[in-house]
Amino acid sequence: MSSVVQTRPVSPSKAHPTPPQTPPRKQAKLPEKEEEPADMNIPDNYVAWTLKNQKALPPVSWDNWWRELNYLSLSILTITPAIALVGAYYTRLRWETAVWSVFYYFVTGLGITAGYHRLWAHRSYNASKPLQYALATAGAGAVEGSIKWWSRGHRAHHRYTDTDLDPYNAHKGFWYSHVGWMIVKPRRKPGVADVSDLSRNEVVRWQHRWYLQLIIGMGFLVPTFVAGLGWGDWAGGFVYAGAARLCFVHHSTFCVNSLAHWLGEAPFDDKHTPRDHVITALVTIGEGYHNFHHQFPMDYRNAIKWYQYDPTKWFIALMQKVGLASHLKVFPENEVRKGQLTMQLKRLREAQENLTFAPDVNELPVISWESFQEQAAKRSLVVIGGFIHDVSAFVDEHPGGRHLITKNIGKDATTAFFGGVYDHSNAAHNWLSMMRVGVLHGGTQHGLDDKNIPPSQRLRVARYSELGSGNASSTAYSDSEGLIG
Repeated sequence: MSSVVQTRPVSPSKAHPTPPQTPPRKQAKLPEKEEEPADMNIPDNYVAWTLKNQKALPPVSWDNWWRELNYLSLSILTITPAIALVGAYYTRLRWETAVWSVFYYFVTGLGITAGYHRLWAHRSYNASKPLQYALATAGAGAVEGSIKWWSRGHRAHHRYTDTDLDPYNAHKGFWYSHVGWMIVKPRRKPGVADVSDLSRNEVVRWQHRWYLQLIIGMGFLVPTFVAGLGWGDWAGGFVYAGAARLCFVHHSTFCVNSLAHWLGEAPFDDKHTPRDHVITALVTIGEGYHNFHHQFPMDYRNAIKWYQYDPTKWFIALMQKVGLASHLKVFPENEVRKGQLTMQLKRLREAQENLTFAPDVNELPVISWESFQEQAAKRSLVVIGGFIHDVSAFVDEHPGGRHLITKNIGKDATTAFFGGVYDHSNAAHNWLSMMRVGVLHGGTQHGLDDKNIPPSQRLRVARYSELGSGNASSTAYSDSEGLIG
């Protein structure tokens, strides 16, 4: 609803005031109102609320597929490779052009990986103005959208990974996350992601304003003119350093959305699809250690080991050395190792659950010494460490000979087993525990508490619910308030 505000009538003498004799002082420019973060007022249950209340577009079918295509993206992704293929058929590849094409591939690729991705989307380091302009210009040569558009989608991808609000949701298939999300109109808008910081960046605004001119110049004119003016290969510069190079840069970047969520291992967290693999790193200029990246997205590195392939990390580190980059963010090593340990323990837990261990002590019957001796007369029973063992099936398999077992049937062989005759191995301890059939009344002999636990069970991976108590109590320590820290 709008309202009308009454104003006082203007007096005739003030209707046309006389211009001042001296020019007025220039008014100070009011500061621009900062853009409010897009996710400032979203509900706490934003994802569930959005999926419930925002209606998705109907599924793509044979009846409507032609209306659901993004023809601009489709044109870029089909015409460019067509130019490269046809041009390569008619244009000889000179070695100078080949070298220039590979070099320019890395230049424009680093514009995406070191610029769009790690600098602007994740703010993993600070870059000087010259470096920012260089990366913004090089990134435009990859023809993947402006910094602001690209970063907005990528931030949504990290926030809503593997959900319907993820613009390149890997659960929709390899080819969807590779190119399908660009060719077919999305069924839902990507989840909200704040890029107000980029709206304040003058380099980002500059690139956004001149983006069309930059992609034409950096995508095709620069690679063509360098080859043409440098060694007279105008056609080769356009075909190989321009079109073919652009195809490789495109699919190199697209592999971060597809291959990096499909190939490899999850050494830090397997909650979502990102994976680490050297092949992905090789084809994405170092972005292949994607499981690490999704766990620690603000770290300027993808690869944390010196021998892992990550030229983007090396480039950023070099820029720091020459004074063009600073404040390189590195996640605390202690937290990185926690992530690794978590997954290692999880794998050990899975292996542990596939093994059979000694029967639970609490489920074994308690037998008196007299009853033990009586039953030992009928089968091969031996007491070791307070436990009664049925060694009938092992008598003939004993490496030391059956006589060492038969002479102890119906007796306590604890001393002999624990070093008196032979200090048995961990394997012998573990195997013996599987033969337990009862507990001798009176409990374990003093000093044997630790030895009576089979070595395979002395260190076990336990879930938090299996431990005696959690990390916090449900009741207060006292009625008074305390201080933290």
